This record gives sequence, C-alpha cells and structure tokens, in this order.
Amino acid sequence: MARTPVRESSPGGTQSVERALSVLSAFTEEHPERRISEIVTVTGLGQSTVSRLVGALLSLGFLTQHSRSGLFGIGPRVVTLAGIALNQSPVHQYSRQLAQNLAASLRLGANVAERHGSDLFYLCNFEGVNAPRPSTLIGRGGPLHATALGKALISDSTEDEIIELIGKSYPAYTRHTITDLAELTEALGEVRSQGYSTELEELAFGRACVAAPIRDRSGQIVAGLSVSGPLSAMNLATRQDELAMTVIEHADQVSLSLGYHATTTTSR
Repeated sequence: MARTPVRESSPGGTQSVERALSVLSAFTEEHPERRISEIVTVTGLGQSTVSRLVGALLSLGFLTQHSRSGLFGIGPRVVTLAGIALNQSPVHQYSRQLAQNLAASLRLGANVAERHGSDLFYLCNFEGVNAPRPSTLIGRGGPLHATALGKALISDSTEDEIIELIGKSYPAYTRHTITDLAELTEALGEVRSQGYSTELEELAFGRACVAAPIRDRSGQIVAGLSVSGPLSAMNLATRQDELAMTVIEHADQVSLSLGYHATTTTSR
C-alpha cells in the first residue's frame, strides 16, 4: 500500500511522533522485515533520521533486529499494546470464548471483526482442524464488498452511505467478486432478509464464509461473527442453513452481552 512520505519540515512538537509512526508503518503484511534503506524509501525521511529513529524504537522495544539477517521487524512492545487494545474492546471480551468454542465444535475457522473506516478489522481468529491457516488474521484488514463479514458489517447501510464509504465500483479479487453498487445493494438486501451473509470464492479461490452481524445496545451493527474454511469443509451446498443458524445464534449471544434486545422478530 502506498504511503504519503512524512515531510522533514513538519511543524510543531508532533514532528518526531509523526516520523516515528511513519517508521513503524513501513512494516506491513507484505513487508514484515525491512532494511534501513527500505525504510528511507518508504517514509521519504533522510537516512540519518531513520537510523536515529530506528535506534530509539529498538531501545524501547517497538522494533527488533534479527541477529542472522540484520533486518528490522516489529518488536514485542507493539504486541503488548495490541493486546491492551483488544482487551479493552467489549466486543472482543464477549466474543472471544464463543468464537473459540465455535471453531472447536465446527472444526472450522471462527472470526470476529469490526469496521474501521472503509475496511473490516479482525478482532478474533481461531483455527479449526479442517480450516488451518499459516498465520493469524487478528489485526488484519479486509474489503467490505468481497467478504461475508464485510457485507454483514454494512448490511444496514443505505445506498448513499455505501457510496460515501466505498464508492460505486470495487476491485475484483476473483471472477466471483461483487464489483458494482447495484450488485452489492442486492446482496445487502439478502443479508437483511435472511439475517446472515455468505462469501463463496469472492476474496480467494477455494474458500467460503458465512457471517452474521453483532449489534450493540442501540441496535447498531458494531461487529460481525463468521465461520470460514475451504470449500470442501464448509460444503455450503448442504450445510449453509445449519452454519447460518449457528453463526446467527452465536452473534446474537454477543449482541445480548452488549445490551441489545430485539423488539421485533426479523425474517431469517
């Protein structure tokens, strides 16, 4: 993802903070390890500035340096802060054990996500025996239009709100991805009607997902809960109704914990 270089002449006392954060932001899912020269290129800062900031971040534990390669990476202090942030989230507190139990009972992946701006953000991710992953989804983002969780998160949004949030046309990840507003609007109508969303090879070939929204005390959608896995394990052709009802029930349990009480019965 392209980043706007931090200006060396940024005014005020926030300059050092902006520069330090730009160094940390140079580390991404695609580039978890960096050389000083790469950080210079990504941030637009001078080499002496980057070297000084990297040294300070190393001493504070926000970065680490691998002894064999000499490359820099995210340090343990960042993980500590991430844990603090997660543990302060009511959604995370109420959904974590439920999602873990769901992954164990269904042998599929179980996930919980919130919406941050125009992307979803994973709060919980548990692997099932039939849906292993080489790395965690926690902390990662994802597209709203191409995921079951994303569609659950924006299922109550009006057309104008969707346009303001993600526009009218969307990138395709596979030939099954929804790429225009009309198709997305129709899909969200189905989510509202049945109470859950599906994803069938829309983000990645060979994978499927079923998700349901989580609501807070006011009735607003604040998160989504899903089960996911390979097509063979999900087997939506015969298991969609079963998985959908299970996901809805677990999402509703989290919603109740957050203070939500439905006043009317919705069609599912």
